[in-house]
This record gives sequence, C-alpha cells and structure tokens, in this order.
Amino acid sequence: MSETAALPQSPRSVSAISSPAKALCATVIVLSAFLLFQAEPIIAKIILPWFGGVAAVWSVCLLFFQVVLLLGYLYAHWLSRRLAARPRGWIHCGLIAASFLLLPILPSSSWKPAGPGSPALHVLLLLSATVGLPFFLLSSTSPLLQAWYAQSFSGARPYRLYALSNAGSMLGLVSFPFLEPLLTTARLAISWSGAYAAVGILCGVIVLSPMKQDAKSEPAPSRAAPSWRVRCLWIALAACTSTLLLSVTNHISQNIASIPFLWIAPLSLYLLSFVLCFAEPPWYHRGLFLRLLTLALGGMAYALAPGTGNLPLGVLLPVFAAGFFICCMVCHGELAGLKPSSAYLTDFYLMVACGGAAGALFVALLAPLIFSGYYELPIALGGCALLVLVVLRSDPQSVLYRALWRPAWLLLVVLAAVLIGSLYVSTRAQAVNARLMVRNFYGVLLVLDQGGPSAVVIEEQAPRIADDDPRYRKLMNGAIDHGLQFLAPNRRREPTSYYARTSGAGLAIQAAGQAGPLHVGVVGLGAGTLAAYGRAGDRYSFYEINPLVIKLARQEFSFLADSPAAAEVVPGDARLSLEREPSQGFDILVVDAFSGDSIPVHLLTRQAFSLYFRHLKSDGVLAVHISNHYLDLRPVVLSAAAEFHQAAEVVHDEGDLSRGIYRSVWVLAGTEQRLARDESLRKAGSIVAQPPGGTLWTDDYSSLLRILK
Repeated sequence: MSETAALPQSPRSVSAISSPAKALCATVIVLSAFLLFQAEPIIAKIILPWFGGVAAVWSVCLLFFQVVLLLGYLYAHWLSRRLAARPRGWIHCGLIAASFLLLPILPSSSWKPAGPGSPALHVLLLLSATVGLPFFLLSSTSPLLQAWYAQSFSGARPYRLYALSNAGSMLGLVSFPFLEPLLTTARLAISWSGAYAAVGILCGVIVLSPMKQDAKSEPAPSRAAPSWRVRCLWIALAACTSTLLLSVTNHISQNIASIPFLWIAPLSLYLLSFVLCFAEPPWYHRGLFLRLLTLALGGMAYALAPGTGNLPLGVLLPVFAAGFFICCMVCHGELAGLKPSSAYLTDFYLMVACGGAAGALFVALLAPLIFSGYYELPIALGGCALLVLVVLRSDPQSVLYRALWRPAWLLLVVLAAVLIGSLYVSTRAQAVNARLMVRNFYGVLLVLDQGGPSAVVIEEQAPRIADDDPRYRKLMNGAIDHGLQFLAPNRRREPTSYYARTSGAGLAIQAAGQAGPLHVGVVGLGAGTLAAYGRAGDRYSFYEINPLVIKLARQEFSFLADSPAAAEVVPGDARLSLEREPSQGFDILVVDAFSGDSIPVHLLTRQAFSLYFRHLKSDGVLAVHISNHYLDLRPVVLSAAAEFHQAAEVVHDEGDLSRGIYRSVWVLAGTEQRLARDESLRKAGSIVAQPPGGTLWTDDYSSLLRILK
C-alpha cells in the first residue's frame, strides 16, 4: 500500500467522496428494483399464450419470482455475513458479467409445450432458464447495497432505501402499460436487457469507488438479536400479504380476464404499502388502519358471498383493490414496527422473503392440489384478521391489553370467525350440491345435477325446464356455465345453453349444413354440446387445453358419444395445435374458449385470426362467442375481421330459460356474399361495419380499458 493511501482523509474529502457514493448507491437500488419488477409482466405476457392464457400462469410466475427473491436475499445475507464489502462486490459483479451471456431475456419457441405434462413445472423451468440468473442477481443487489450503505456511512438509515427500492419496483410495474403500446413485447425485452447491462456496469463503478470512507466514526451500539418469536411474526405477516396478493389477483383474473393490466394493479398496491409503511415518517397509523381493516374484510367477505358473483365491475374492482390495500397497509405497517437495527438488516429481508415465498407456494402450487375450489382467498382474509390479533396481543404497549371491549378489536374477532365459518359452510354446501368438483392448473370444474325434486338450485337464474322430466346436468367453470344437458333420453341431444339452435353458432352450423356434410372446428370443448349438431358424414374437431374438461365431457355427458358425426378431441392449446396442423378446410370454426369468465386474450389477436382464416374454406364462417359480464368484445372481433377484409354480423339470442337456453352474443365473420346468402343468417342480424377507431389486438398489445362495459 502506498504511503499516500495510508494517510487518513480529511472530513472534507470524506464528504466529497461519500455524497456521490450515496447518490450512486440510491440510483442503482432504484434501477435494479425497476428492472426487477418490470421483468415480471414482460416475461409473463410472452409465455401466457403458450399455456392457454389462464390466470394460473401469472400465479406460477409470481411464485417463481418470490422464490428467486428469497434465494437472492439468502445469497445477499450469506455474502454480508461472510465477506468484507469489496470482495463481495467483486463476486457480485462477476456474476452479473457472466449473466450477460443469457441476454436478451426472450424465451425460445422451443419452450412451447408440445404435449401433456405439468404446466406449472414447465413454466418454472422456462423462467429459470430464461430470466432466472438475471432476476436472482437483481433481487440481491438492493439488500447488498443497503448493507454496504449501513456499514459505510455513520448514522445511515438503510430502511429509507428499502422504501426507495419498493418505489422503484412500483414504477417499473406501472410503466409497463404505458410502454407496451409504444414497443412490442420483444422490443421491451431487448430494451430491458440493455438496461440490465447498464445496471451491471454501475455496480462495477460502486465496487471500484472508495468504500467505507465514513466508517471510522463511532460504531453503533450493539443490540440483541431479534427473538425467534419476532422472526416468526416477520414471516407470518409477509406470508399473509403474499397469499392475499396471489389469491386476489387470481380471483379478479378468473372473473374478468387474464391480462397484465389486472396483474399489475394488485402488485402495485402491494408495493405501495411497503413504500408508505417504511417511509420516514411512516404513513401507517395503527388506530386508523385497524378500523379500516374491519371494513375491508367485511367488504371483501360480502363480495365473495354466494349470489354476489355478478357485482358490477365498478363495485367489484374497488372493493377488492381498496380492501387488499388496507390489509397490506396493516400487515406491512406492523412489519415495519418490528424491523430490527441495521446490524440484522439482511436477516430481516431474508425472513420477509421466506414469508413471501411461502404465501406464493401455498396459492400457486398447494391450493390446486389440496382444494377442490378457490378457498385460499377466504382463508387468507380470515388468517389476516387472526394474525393482526396475534400481533396486537404480543405488543405490551397495545391498547388491546386495556380495552378488549373496544368495537374495533371485537369486530376483528367476529370477522375472523365469520370468514372461517363461511368457508366451512360454503365448502360443505358445494360438496353436497355438486355431483363432482375437481380442480387443476386451469381452474375449478363442477358437475351439477339439478331440476329434480331434491335438487338444490345454487344458480340465481337456473333454467325452468318445461318438460315432464325436468332433470338436467351442467358443467361449471367457476361461476360460468360451460354446457347443459337434459337427462331425459328423448331430450339429451338437444343443443342448449349458449349453443342453442337460435344462437349464432347454431344458426351458422345449420345454414352451412344445407349444402352437405360439414367439417366443423371448435376451440373449447366444454360439455361437448356442439356435437349435438353432428350428422352422419360430418366431422367435428374439438380443441381443448384442459385434460379435466376432456375427461368430464366423456364421462359425465353424452353429447360426444351420441353424435352420429365423427368427433375427435385434440388436447392442448388450440393456437399451438392449429399452428402445427396443415389447413383443415373447416366449413365452420367456432371460437368458444373461456376459463371462468376470463378471456384468453391470445385467442382474440390479429395473429390468432390469421390462423383461423387459414384453416377456414374460402366461403367458411368464423363464429366467435363474446358473451361477457364485464367486457364488450365486439370492437375487438369486428376490428380483427376487418383486418382480413371479412364481413361481420352480430347475433343476439335472448334465450329461453324454460328450454335451458341462455342469452348469448356471437359474432359471425366471413365473406359478405356468404353471410348474405342464407336467409336464417340474414334474419338473425345485419352486417355491421368496423367501429370507428377500431380496437385491434395483437400478441404484443391488448387494451382492456377501451372495452370495459
């Protein structure tokens, strides 16, 4: 070491060095957090179409990111405990440099699923190979720099950087909807990769800069290590909000659409609560937020109650968004109140990450295996109320000791009991009423026998069957019917629900059948109702991604077995299957793929319609089912049809519940001559023009806001 380097620096030189170092440290923390959480919607949107566009894809992605975040925090904790600042900086920068070999974060098309298997495992392996190492290193950058900051500057308050890190994460999320229309998803991934390389270079600058220049001041007094009781509370509070995050997002996505916009909103609120609770001074005030918590739990419990599944979107989203945010504020506010001194900073982050990973693991992997329904959200709500009571009980300064009679505390106890009790009651009721109830990666399926004298009708508008034998069986995906079949032998071949003879699909098939045998393609099997139109000489090809749907359609319903047509079922995602097949020459292609009321966006894009028209005959008709509680899909389908110079007709069927026919809306697309040729189609509706300012969706861009009802 040179003689000059050994001399102590003056306070002025320390200040001159430390100020830029602090600014650079804060900058890298914000940028790494920004990239960390912008990577999530980018990579999830790229792979979503490969796995059927279902909400569970995002849940598995969140599980992956939470687990990798835990590994990153464990790595940061180990480095901070084992190595000095400069050696651990060199190791970290070396790994970042090695990760440049994996850029850009664009998954190869070879990762597309080619057959049956575990979708969750496939998604986890894909993410690990594509973005695993960069995400791992970004997740560890913030705690490493915060630990270095706390050790290098006297009087440092590293938890302010934690709030700053979460602000950067939230900015990365909310910027995605604004960047998405400007850049394709592929270009976003490439731009992200370039920004990641820049962050790696800045980390190298920090390693090369003078360090610990301010650490010669008086060391901070040592404090006792946090007890295991406190550590368990760290884990439990983090696990509670992580469980709520995934279960609320899953609930909203299942009932509206599985798209990044609806993923980003709950995650942004989750991060905002971290920012507000770890700010200095914090925004969390226990008395206020505990009172709000009782309203939040009560509001979400009401929205989950039977019979309220079709609440207006303007009510449903605010109730869950506000309720979820208040739950996060309470849990993260109490978490911030339990944070340790900076000497145990990485311990704290590690326990919080453990809780986050545990909550994600419960919702994404365990719940589909151990539950037959979506029970994780009411469990999380009841658990939140009980956990808050445990935290208050463990706080000697809590007014709970002196005022157990206060309504706020008593109401929390009552709400927890009601939520858990209602879970038991609804579970038992579903088990009694359902002939069969099963769940897998793609959702919850129920088979219900109703219409008999002992049947319990659980749907508000169940069909009033006008027949001597009123019994019927239906298939439910969440709260949405996916097929209904009469059980009387003389009626079981009648097409019902959304597929009746007066529906758009029914009219199109009957009109085309007048010319001779048909080849009909159907995206989405359901109960197999459309096979009821099959005649000898016809061919019906059903494309279905959910193996449980295929099993139930064959085991519990007889539409496929009774049909005189040659009916085949092609397992796997319809788009991927159609991409692999040569042109099928369909006379009619029916698109009716829903997961609950969720719209698989990748089946409504320009690229999807290009595929549909490739498989249709020149005078074939495309029938798209667009019935939806919350979204007006007409502009999307009409714009896609116009893009390929096809005429379109909207067919409304008002339904007839006495005959088991539901109200439905279909769009029929084909040549103008083809749609005008058949009298039944002319009577059903008129050809409509593309709406002004058309809403054309692509694989890289889809806007939910423009089509909300």
